[in-house]
Amino acid sequence: MNPEFRITSVIPHRYPALLVDRVGEVEPGRRLVAYKAVSVAEPAYRGLAQGAAQPYAYPASMMLESWAQAALLLACWERPNPDVRTGQVTLGAGVRDARVLAPVYPGSVLVHEVTLLRDLGDTVVVTGTSSVDGRRVLDVGQLTFALRPAEELEPAAAEAVLARP
Repeated sequence: MNPEFRITSVIPHRYPALLVDRVGEVEPGRRLVAYKAVSVAEPAYRGLAQGAAQPYAYPASMMLESWAQAALLLACWERPNPDVRTGQVTLGAGVRDARVLAPVYPGSVLVHEVTLLRDLGDTVVVTGTSSVDGRRVLDVGQLTFALRPAEELEPAAAEAVLARP
């Protein structure tokens, strides 16, 4: 299957929370390159002054979330789960050494590069960068995902755990 049409069949994110537009390269279990076009039509820009003298930078949290979705694509490429109510739910367990190196503005295309460091079955650790026009704008030292069965995350399962003596 062509990588650029596979995003929503691998991860559960949908508009407006889906922040990856296209997958360009993927080596399952090794690395992935994905793209995100930053536009003034994004929800992050709603309500801001139109035609401001200084353009508003894309929020750093959105840039990191977009990169994390690319990382999730790599982590789940061979074990897709587009419906979080079934199968394995992927939870962000921690991020280390993430640094925003430069602002990103509407009209830019973020290029996310993700490399798998470890896959322990129920835990995945990745690293990588984002760039715009060859200039690095984000470094992520390490992001860890934990995969858990969806049924363990249902309210009834949580209540049963809390009710144990």
